[in-house]
Amino acid sequence: MDYILIISGFAVLVLGANLLVDGASSLAKKLKISDLIIGLTVVAFGTSAPELVVNVIASVKPNATDIAISNVIGSNIVNIFIILGFSALFHPIKSEKTTTLFDIPLSFFAIVVTYLLAFTGDRILSRTDGLVMLGFFIAFIYFTTRRSIKHPLIPLEENIKIRKTGISILMISCGLAALIGGAEIIVPSAIRIAENLGISQAVIGLTIVALGTSLPELATSVVAAIKKNSDIALGNIIGSNIFNIFLILGVSSVIRPLPIYRGIGIDLTMGALGSVMVFVFVFGSKSHSIKKWQGLLLIFIYLMYAIFKIF
Repeated sequence: MDYILIISGFAVLVLGANLLVDGASSLAKKLKISDLIIGLTVVAFGTSAPELVVNVIASVKPNATDIAISNVIGSNIVNIFIILGFSALFHPIKSEKTTTLFDIPLSFFAIVVTYLLAFTGDRILSRTDGLVMLGFFIAFIYFTTRRSIKHPLIPLEENIKIRKTGISILMISCGLAALIGGAEIIVPSAIRIAENLGISQAVIGLTIVALGTSLPELATSVVAAIKKNSDIALGNIIGSNIFNIFLILGVSSVIRPLPIYRGIGIDLTMGALGSVMVFVFVFGSKSHSIKKWQGLLLIFIYLMYAIFKIF
């Protein structure tokens, strides 16, 4: 029954995220924001909404704090190794220069910040740590917006319907309501599944919950890759990873200090490896793109990691 509930919860999450992304993207298009910035901010926020709501719910529950941390780290790992990997199978993922030189290194820096905060002091992400992360998030939004104004991109063909402002706001509101409802189903179900299988909440958060909450990123990035809008595909993934660490983990630890679960070092290393591999793939290629064989390599590495964590 818990498996049915958690699948239903993910379905509600995806519905809510789609409504949120469509409404927010419509407003962004009205403001003539470039596709890359939509990927790094509006779409990334919308596709990170499942992680955000699940983490807020998990942080509020004293017996679910491991899910709050592992879901964020697991989602970042899934984003790079699975979602970027699958997207590259459909079409090589080309990177804009600013994404290569600024956003990808920043996603690596976010992992380093998390590692330092996690392993200094009493191995707890405190409210102060959360405020530090939120400070980095505000700085990221500021510089991203400033970069968009100074270096506007030529708009790409993007199938985003521009709606009336009232309808967009209604879609955003309904999307948020669906996200909260889905999260309220998922978190208790994930806890019960972990208890029944005799495995830690962290493993469930890193795998089942992370994969489920990353479904919006998968859909958005694959569709963007198929349409050959590769910069929004990569921008969505990298932007989402930055959001996950600085915003979602920051908010979660402000709500409730989060104890560091056992084995987090391996998971953070995996996340850092993903950022480094993406940078090397893009920077080391004349076309500044991630090719299909590299996508397959990313997927293979994730499968080996998942087997190691579960068994």
